[in-house]
Amino acid sequence: MLRSRRTAIAAAAVAVAALGVTTLPSVAGAQQATPDRTAAVEKATEGVSSGLLKAMERDLGLTADQAKVRITNEAEALKLEPTVRKDLGAAFAGSWVTQKSADLVVATTDKSQLASIEKAGATAKLVDHNVKSLEKALKKLDTAAEKSAGTVAPVRYLDVKTNKVVVLSAKPAEAKKLVAASGVDAGSVQVVKSDEAPQPMYNLVGGDAYYMGGGRCSVGFSVRQGSTPGFATAGHCGTVGTSTSGYNQVSQGTFRGSVFPGSDRAWVAVNSNWTPTPTVNGSGSRVAGSQQAPVGSSICRSGSTTGWHCGTIQQHGTSVTYPQGTISGVTRTSVCAEPGDSGGSYISGSQAQGVTSGGSGNCSSGGTTYHQPINPILSAWNLTLVTG
Repeated sequence: MLRSRRTAIAAAAVAVAALGVTTLPSVAGAQQATPDRTAAVEKATEGVSSGLLKAMERDLGLTADQAKVRITNEAEALKLEPTVRKDLGAAFAGSWVTQKSADLVVATTDKSQLASIEKAGATAKLVDHNVKSLEKALKKLDTAAEKSAGTVAPVRYLDVKTNKVVVLSAKPAEAKKLVAASGVDAGSVQVVKSDEAPQPMYNLVGGDAYYMGGGRCSVGFSVRQGSTPGFATAGHCGTVGTSTSGYNQVSQGTFRGSVFPGSDRAWVAVNSNWTPTPTVNGSGSRVAGSQQAPVGSSICRSGSTTGWHCGTIQQHGTSVTYPQGTISGVTRTSVCAEPGDSGGSYISGSQAQGVTSGGSGNCSSGGTTYHQPINPILSAWNLTLVTG
């Protein structure tokens, strides 16, 4: 067995001088195809990948030319904003770029600064609260929300566009009470009804470490049982009910099925923090299926101790007796492995083969390892392999 107890924008822009001295060329208005403007666009988008531009076209509803102009405007705004911010001092109330054209808007609490902002090349907006006062309000709300464990107001943010601290809550009435109790000026806060319940998200990747108490094993392949996500792994890593945490020590899931000895198969159902993926560490291909490769085929393994190693399939249908008992139906390979690699992925090309069970030797001098085939794991608990 190989269970371990060890833990282990493009940025080019037009130069801007002091506030009110240099004006950005057409940042806050329609762009004309002048030679200077064309040159600015070419400079700002130099080195920007075609993939990024295509993603902007797809996700922002832009044409290729519009995506390039937007990148240019954003680069110019990025250059101007620090100058305006510094000049406004305590009157600075935030900045943003507009949705469509990425024109820069700067907010201030000082009416006398509006003309200077416009002269510098940005759109000016007069508001009631400066950034520092909103930041203080947000900090107070953070403290109040933490005391409620985030159940009343799980999301809070400073919205420069509305000049408010926004509180998202599924229980607006309770959120308003929290705001009142925090001592924050209610006029600077907007409570918005929302069902958002954020939680951290992590990918399940074959070969990554997971932990069970003091032990460590490796993720095999992402699977689903109906709508329940999880991963296949080795049975000797845990019994039904054993809790797991991920490579980052964040709560991950629970063993729902486990057989060892006899065979060495198991699956872990994961919580909503974790997203199954058809990927294996070290593999350039995505898992496409689970067709068993014939004897002699090349096969590679990923594990949390030794990473990515390859060899060949020597025999299928092997029986092995460990000190804990005999397992049968495993596949013998010339791939090396070490403690902690248990449960990790075996893959031939894009076809999942199995999960690491045990072996002999190591990855320094070489060795022999055995994997529990994946298909019996899938059929035993009516699991579906996550494929790409």
